[in-house]
Amino acid sequence: MRAITLAVWALAAASLVYWGLRLARGSATAVHVPPAIASIVIDPLSVARVLGATAAQALPQASFASRFVLQGVVAGTPGGGAALIAVDGKPARAYRVGSAIEEGLLLQSANGRQVSLAASRDGPALLTLQMPLLSK
Repeated sequence: MRAITLAVWALAAASLVYWGLRLARGSATAVHVPPAIASIVIDPLSVARVLGATAAQALPQASFASRFVLQGVVAGTPGGGAALIAVDGKPARAYRVGSAIEEGLLLQSANGRQVSLAASRDGPALLTLQMPLLSK
């Protein structure tokens, strides 16, 4: 029993000496800072290829003229009238001459079986739409 007590007191004394010496040096101890690791740049395309991705194929874009289908015209007084136009396969809507069909495009004129679309009321026509011929 005395041996165990002696061993415990010896450990306590050794601990006291260790911490005493450690605290006595105090601020003189330099803090070790590990060197900065260079940042790693990862290329997402390379990672995608490694994981089996293939290059994306560009989808064919619809031509400007194919986006619009003229379904009806009401020609009025010069500078007046309206048209029934379907845009991008959506149901047709009625547009008066001078009203915007979409951003940057308005119905410039309506004459007989055709309409003109332009960026402005007085500017040049960007697109002329014809009514489809009736099939018998």
